[in-house]
Amino acid sequence: MTGARDQGDRVQKTDFPVLPRRCDVVVIGGGPAGSSVAALLAKAGIEVVLLEKARFPRNQVGESLIPHFWKFADLTGVSEKIEREGFITKAGGIIAWDGNIHQIAFSRFGYRRPALHVERDRFDTILLRHAESLGAQVYEQVSAKQIDLNHEQQVVVHYHNKRADTKSRIACRIVVDASGPSSLLANQLSTRRLISSHLKFIALWGYFKNARYLGLDGKSYGPEQLTEIQPATFVQSYKDGWIWHIILRNTTSVGTVIHTDRLKGMDNSGRKRFFLDTLNSMPYLQKLLAPAKFIDGSIQFRPDYSYYSTQPCGAKYYCIGDAAGFVDPIYSHGVQNAFYNAATAAVAIRATLHDPKNRERYSRICQSRMQQFYSFSRSLALGDYGEDSINRELVKSFMRSMPPLELELMLAASEATNRADNFRRLAHDAGLLAELYEGPDSCKAERMEALEL
Repeated sequence: MTGARDQGDRVQKTDFPVLPRRCDVVVIGGGPAGSSVAALLAKAGIEVVLLEKARFPRNQVGESLIPHFWKFADLTGVSEKIEREGFITKAGGIIAWDGNIHQIAFSRFGYRRPALHVERDRFDTILLRHAESLGAQVYEQVSAKQIDLNHEQQVVVHYHNKRADTKSRIACRIVVDASGPSSLLANQLSTRRLISSHLKFIALWGYFKNARYLGLDGKSYGPEQLTEIQPATFVQSYKDGWIWHIILRNTTSVGTVIHTDRLKGMDNSGRKRFFLDTLNSMPYLQKLLAPAKFIDGSIQFRPDYSYYSTQPCGAKYYCIGDAAGFVDPIYSHGVQNAFYNAATAAVAIRATLHDPKNRERYSRICQSRMQQFYSFSRSLALGDYGEDSINRELVKSFMRSMPPLELELMLAASEATNRADNFRRLAHDAGLLAELYEGPDSCKAERMEALEL
């Protein structure tokens, strides 16, 4: 431990937990970003307290994981626990966009470990409990309310313990805001910005029982065949936006991403009608859902869809994951961003605690790397790298640092939608397009003539 607690500060395991008065690092939020940074810091012997406002397991969307995530799971040591859970392994993706159909098989890009379809309530609980097993002190139903950065040597986090219905505070040397889309610290510091382009979206999703799914061969299968035929994540465009279809072990997650104006003024019943009517109007999806039953009460939506923080890192704080920024997750980059941010912030925090006089330098380096990844995801997903929050030079630098097959996979994915041109130009400007994507052995999204539904 880098900081010892007084005897009177020891945590008491009771129904109304008594939190310590101080620690080295407070992490706000127990999602993939918060759990991962807490795990990495605890592994390094740093005293970490994690405050999570909900009680796990809790509902969450974002069930499709690309194979890249395993390297971050390996870092925290949680991989074996994820493997034991038996989540559905997926073979790749099928994208039906503007009348064209493409298939992407992860195995063609050299991946030997599987992509997954996960129930996020279970997946996130595994990550949180793993951080706890490494020594992170986890307190659920404790909601951070305000972060006081105005002290020279410490940060003070004010919180509400819902279980005990008490308010108190905890002091630390560094705070990590992983509070998700509520962006507690970015809102407090007035550094949160909505994307100021015409691409302002809202997500609307729900769950179905007994839906069919697509295999990479473009044929549909019943859920009873999941042990024999690996599914593909299915993405389909339509006039108002795009949809996803992700089969899980007992349900199927289906959602639509549309322009904010389409839902303006709708109440819950209106959103449900719009959602089901939209799905029923889409030819491929209609057939996949024909034998399925919608789960009443499962409709959810997320406004303020794309945003970013102008200053996610400071000398005494780090905003990571969705608390720092959120991009249209068409390529399953949301959880990937959380893992990347957590790993990058953990390195900076360890360095800061060891060498506090250079804390400004470490936070600047971390911020630059996080903004690199965000700009990369944004240019990939939205194709508007010349607009706000996108730094072209950072994106090109990040591209040059990526393993070639990872970049080639992202190029193939971008090709399958109408969002490829700007992303390909960036790769070309970085001197990478001809080398990686135009050679005789390059991997591309494979064109399909039709889906057999």
